[in-house]
Amino acid sequence: MIIAGVDEAGRGPLAGPVVAAAVILPANHDIIGLDDSKKLTAKQRGRLESEIREKCDYGLGWADPKEIDRINILQATLLSMKRAVESLLQRPEHILVDGNRLPIWDYSAEYVIGGDALHANISAASIIAKEYRDRVMLEADAKYPGYGWVTNKGYGSKQHRDAIKKLGPTPLHRRSFAPLSQMTLNL
Repeated sequence: MIIAGVDEAGRGPLAGPVVAAAVILPANHDIIGLDDSKKLTAKQRGRLESEIREKCDYGLGWADPKEIDRINILQATLLSMKRAVESLLQRPEHILVDGNRLPIWDYSAEYVIGGDALHANISAASIIAKEYRDRVMLEADAKYPGYGWVTNKGYGSKQHRDAIKKLGPTPLHRRSFAPLSQMTLNL
C-alpha cells in the first residue's frame, strides 16, 4: 500500500508561509533516525532531509501570508496539505496526517494526533516541511533585515515584536495575527 505522511511547519509565527510536506517512504527504506522535527537538532534534520529527498517521493505545498490572512491559518494549513499531496509523483492509497483535522479530498486518510513522533512517513514530512520553511525565513532575513528571522524564524520573539514596532510590518507578516493586528494599529 502506498502511504503518504503529511505534516506542516509554521502555523504559529507572525511572518512567513505555512508549509506542508507529503512523503511516501519506500517499503524497505533504510533511513535511520526519523522523528518529530522539533526533537531533532538542525544537523540531524539537515542530514535526514538530504536522505529523504534522495530516497523518497515527496511534495511541498504552502500558503503565503496573504492567503493566511484571507482564509485563516487553519484553512491555509489544510490548503497547503492538499497542495503538498497534489505535488507527489505517486498517488497515495492512504494518507496519515499529523494533527486533528483532515483536508477535504478524495483520498483514504486519517489524522493522527502526535503522528510526527509515531509514524515514520509523518516524521519525514515534518522534517521536509520544517527545513524548507526555515530556508524561506533565512532568505527573508536577507531581504528584510532587522527582524531576527535567522534565529526566530518569524515567531513572536521579543526581538521580532520590537522590530515590528520600530520598522513596521513587511509583506511577509500575517496582519491578521495577534499581537501583530493590534501592533500595526499603533504604527
